[in-house]
Parts: sequence; structure tokens; C-alpha cells
Amino acid sequence: MKRRDFISWVGLGWIASSLPIAIAACSSETTTPKPTSSASGDWQKVGTTAELDKTGQLVANDSPVGPVLVVGKSQSENLIAVNPTCTHKGCTVAWKDQAKKFACPCHGSEYGADGKVLKGPAEKPLKTYAAKIEGNSVVVKPS
Repeated sequence: MKRRDFISWVGLGWIASSLPIAIAACSSETTTPKPTSSASGDWQKVGTTAELDKTGQLVANDSPVGPVLVVGKSQSENLIAVNPTCTHKGCTVAWKDQAKKFACPCHGSEYGADGKVLKGPAEKPLKTYAAKIEGNSVVVKPS
């Protein structure tokens, strides 16, 4: 085999082995880490009432159920809790209190308080959680 042929085959092999990685990196699908707790269906602590009451929002990126954004006050009966990862390209959405919706700063997607898409380009809703106060803790449960 000639040296030029050998180098061509090695180059072709390198390109072929790199293709799956390149395709995966360009994928628009986002994944949410699976809960590592054996009690993944149970209520999980994501923060304290003091943290929530400070700004009316509590962000827990490394909670047992994955990323969680809780909106409300500890005295409120209706806490809102969602995974704040935009279902379009994975940016982090922000709660717009005046408009009562979540907005993605990257591509303009908007979601209602229930996580449903109000405005695209996102097509899938945000994952939602049941949320409540237990003592001085804010806890969530996948809904």
C-alpha cells in the first residue's frame, strides 16, 4: 500500500468516527438529568422559604429532580415550579412577574405559568412540578 493511500484511509476513518459526535453536538434535543434518588417520586427539597421570599423566585440547578425554578412567596398557596430549561434550544427561561409568564432570552419563546407554550419557536411545554412549603423548606414533586 502506498503512503498516500494509507493516509487517505486513516483520514477517512477519522472523519467517519467523528461524525456521530458532530451530529450529537448539533442536535436541538435537550435532556434533563434523571433523578439519582431512589425516591424520585417523593417530595424533594430544593431550597428554603427565606431564599424564596428574598426575590419571589428560587432557582435550584442541582436539585434531586434536576433544574427547578420556583416562583411565589412562602405565604402563597399557589407556588409555580418548572424546569427552567427552554425546550427549543436549552437556554434558561426567566419569570416575567408583570406578564405572569416565562420568557426565553435566546429565541423569544414564551410559556404560561402552567408551562404551556404561548409563543414559539418552542413547541414542547416546560416540565412542571407540584410545589409546597414544609416547615422552612420549599419542596417539589414531579407532576
